[in-house]
Amino acid sequence: MHPFLTLSVILCGLAFTAIARSAEPIRNVLFIIADDLKANALGAYGNEICQTPNLDRLASRSMVFDLAFCQGTWCAPSRQSLMHSRYIGNRGPTLGKHLIAHGRYSARVGKIFHMRVPGDIIDGTDGRDVPETWTERFNCKGQEAHTPGLYRLLNQNIETRAPENRQSTAMPHRMFVSVESDGDGSAQPDWKAAEKAVEILQARADSPEPFFLAVGFVRPHYPSVAPAEHFRRYPFEKVPAPVVPEGDINDIPKPGRAPTTSEGCGIAKFPDNIRKMRADYYATVTFMDEQLGKVLDELDRRKLRDSTLIIFTSDHGYHLGEHDFWQKSTLHEDVIRVPFLISAPGMKTGRTRSLAELADIYPTVCDLLGVPIPESAQGESLKPVLQDPEAKVRQAAFALNPPKGHAIRTDEWAYMRYRNGEEELYRMSTDPGQIENLASRKELAGTKRELKRMLDEKVAQATK
Repeated sequence: MHPFLTLSVILCGLAFTAIARSAEPIRNVLFIIADDLKANALGAYGNEICQTPNLDRLASRSMVFDLAFCQGTWCAPSRQSLMHSRYIGNRGPTLGKHLIAHGRYSARVGKIFHMRVPGDIIDGTDGRDVPETWTERFNCKGQEAHTPGLYRLLNQNIETRAPENRQSTAMPHRMFVSVESDGDGSAQPDWKAAEKAVEILQARADSPEPFFLAVGFVRPHYPSVAPAEHFRRYPFEKVPAPVVPEGDINDIPKPGRAPTTSEGCGIAKFPDNIRKMRADYYATVTFMDEQLGKVLDELDRRKLRDSTLIIFTSDHGYHLGEHDFWQKSTLHEDVIRVPFLISAPGMKTGRTRSLAELADIYPTVCDLLGVPIPESAQGESLKPVLQDPEAKVRQAAFALNPPKGHAIRTDEWAYMRYRNGEEELYRMSTDPGQIENLASRKELAGTKRELKRMLDEKVAQATK
């Protein structure tokens, strides 16, 4: 090697070592989870319509996981899974309880374990919270569908400002409600969650005790409630409808179909309202993003950024008319793929196609904090990926819907197997919308056999 190059390599190595040594150790954790937020609603995942400037700037300082997947396909099992790092059940300490045992203050603001939305939000109740997870916990009430403002029930094509007869808790059409709320949004649960999180950061900034702060926003979970100005950003005419080819669901087995369809719920009669549903969803994503920005700003203001691990995700994705499906609880990409950002001081930023599961959050937090990972955890630490985005910690990601079936997702393939033996198989590189089910293709028998083997291994692990 040329002497000059040798000297340059040495100097660069010394500089890197100095930077690594000067990096402040990770003391704190800020965990932020949105509700029912699909990955492709965000600019960081290619959406060119929905405005999320605060998530965009967090993404610029994070490792963005392009292939991150939930384990439960609706709120309760997904949140239990990620907080225990278990595929099924609640064996072992929760993440918060484990961190308390290792000297950390642990606080919940808003929805972390399952809460009924809107029911527990209206009542201000704890839902399925696990109290020993937290040193302190705070619920964030809101009026939800009863919020004063312009109310829409889009599958019935109703629009009114009247406060009576609004679809709310446990009512059959509640998932198609939007409210352009009067006022500045300060009565909304996500605004209150952000304000309480800011208060906690202010109180903990100079404490010698490190913290684990979990902030749960409820938007964009239905009802789509936000200040009117947010809805004006998204005229429905400028929001594309989902592309649904003729006969799209004919090759989707019945167990693989969503319980709520465009035809079944009535919204198919009002095609513009399908676009309005998507526009209103974006409005609440933008409102949630604004509240997230307040928390990130306070973290910077208190000079906590360099010592705080930030994780942002959602409990699962959401159907917004794809395949004519609505809501969640399927094993399709729109539901199981989630946004997943990790901003870790001293680690790399950028993007990775390394597969990740929400079950990996718990062991990753422990690994980065230097806390032992409990034997009960079934996830993998993603620290190797944060050091090198080309690193792989797993061959496949696993998603479960025990009443119906399970799914395995590799970089190239998505495979679903249902309890009645029916299957779905999609080549994701050429069919990201999962339009053509290839499960019956004879030439793919070998591929399917390998995916079955991987799925069987994951099912066996899940039931240990």
